[in-house]
Amino acid sequence: MSPTRRSKRSPRGAALVAVLTLIAILGIASLAAIRVISFDMELATAKVHGSRARQIAEMGIAIGSNPVVKRSDPLLKQFNEETGEGFDVRVISEGGRFNINAIILREDKELFRTMFIDWGLDLDTAQAIADALADWIDADDEVSLNGAEVDWYEEQGRLNQPFNRPFYHIDEVALVRGMNLVEAVKPDWRDWFTIWSAGALDINEARAELIAAAADVSLEQATIIPETVAGPDGIRDTTDDVPFQDVNAALALLGVDASIRPDIVQRFNVNDTTTRIESTGYAAGAKRRINVIVRNRTGRPALLERYEEIIP
Repeated sequence: MSPTRRSKRSPRGAALVAVLTLIAILGIASLAAIRVISFDMELATAKVHGSRARQIAEMGIAIGSNPVVKRSDPLLKQFNEETGEGFDVRVISEGGRFNINAIILREDKELFRTMFIDWGLDLDTAQAIADALADWIDADDEVSLNGAEVDWYEEQGRLNQPFNRPFYHIDEVALVRGMNLVEAVKPDWRDWFTIWSAGALDINEARAELIAAAADVSLEQATIIPETVAGPDGIRDTTDDVPFQDVNAALALLGVDASIRPDIVQRFNVNDTTTRIESTGYAAGAKRRINVIVRNRTGRPALLERYEEIIP
């Protein structure tokens, strides 16, 4: 073949390569567009399902807030297998947690020290954190023996701290000097505290671990309280429950003499009227949880707090 013919065909080959390259680019662009559209569709679907799960959780809150509905009522758990939708509601006494503001205001640092040491901190660290908690909410700038006031927080680059008022939210507690050490040894410490209960720990509602810390007894001793409250069948919120009507009677069962340990008596009460309602809604794999805390659920309820969660 002559050089002249090869030169004439060369532009055609170049054009073919250019066309194939363009087709490849368009193919890649099309695939990218399809993926973007697919992602947008998945995102939109997730939003729809999440919104539906939230609506269902709201239904659960409505049922759980009804004073006629008991904590063991089967209405609190509903699921439709055909639609994949349903809700699970828990009605829990907020009195089963320690009111952290109440502990500080009654200057019960010993209770904090007991808890922190049980969780794995040494005595000096436990004392320092207890003092720092007191300094956080008192109205003055005088530093407790091992506490922390404005100077320490400013050295850390944290201005306008401490707040010098009671905690408005449990997450504020994490701002206090030394609470990072508590977080390290007890990641679920928030489950032990509240700011909404009437004050003292409701001995009928608290877990054995909290009762043991407050009554200064072993965990084995403390388990007798929830076992007694649950009644002969051992199941809580059934007709044979035997809740205590008097704190002293419960403490006597633990071997605590109320006349000798008035400090322990003041840590407990019975029949706290603050209630936490947790409603988890399900819709096509999406989960949303609504948490509501109310006071006097069975009378004239007052809403104290409400927040929502996306559950993985």
